[in-house]
Amino acid sequence: MTKTWLLSVSVAAIFAAGVAQANEPAAAAAELTGDIKAGEQKANTVCIACHGPQGNSLVPIWPKLAGQHPDYIKKQIMDFKADNRYNVQMTPMAKPLTDQEVADVAAYFSSQKQSGGTTSPELAKLGESIYRAGNPVSGVPACSGCHGPAGLGQGLSKFPRLSGQHADYVKQTLGYFQKQERANDPNGMMRGVTARMTAEEIAAVSQYIQGLAAAQ
Repeated sequence: MTKTWLLSVSVAAIFAAGVAQANEPAAAAAELTGDIKAGEQKANTVCIACHGPQGNSLVPIWPKLAGQHPDYIKKQIMDFKADNRYNVQMTPMAKPLTDQEVADVAAYFSSQKQSGGTTSPELAKLGESIYRAGNPVSGVPACSGCHGPAGLGQGLSKFPRLSGQHADYVKQTLGYFQKQERANDPNGMMRGVTARMTAEEIAAVSQYIQGLAAAQ
């Protein structure tokens, strides 16, 4: 138990340092105060088709944005704008947004209530083990070290909320990191983590995360 705890704390400390040192494309937008009403208007025009009403997407491969940390949303949109992250749907939508519009949309989505989700009982046990304790044998750190025991993330460190996120989206995203198809994680932290994970572990932790909100 002590060994696992020390591993999680050490990894979390390294990750936090990596965030502080990383280049932040969202710096300009981060300085702006978002307007929730303006963000709602923009979201209902540009974002609703994929991310759903109030940021609760209805299609499980598209992420829920409701309740997500505003600085994390800003960073991801600005990364799409700067070509530090690419998605065939998101990149063209992000490119035309001004810094103020990015801040407005982030403020709106972060103020909304996330819908939560349920988990597969067959995978929940392994998923919980990986999320809370990692896999000391293969060197997979506990997800809770950065994303918190309840999956609520850390806003100042730009570690996203995971709780209640679609399992399909989480699994897809972890797969992108594992295959080096997504590379906007500070100091390659998520690519390093997923490189050590098995397909079974990825599927299990994704299912556990989806039901994490309901489990609290």
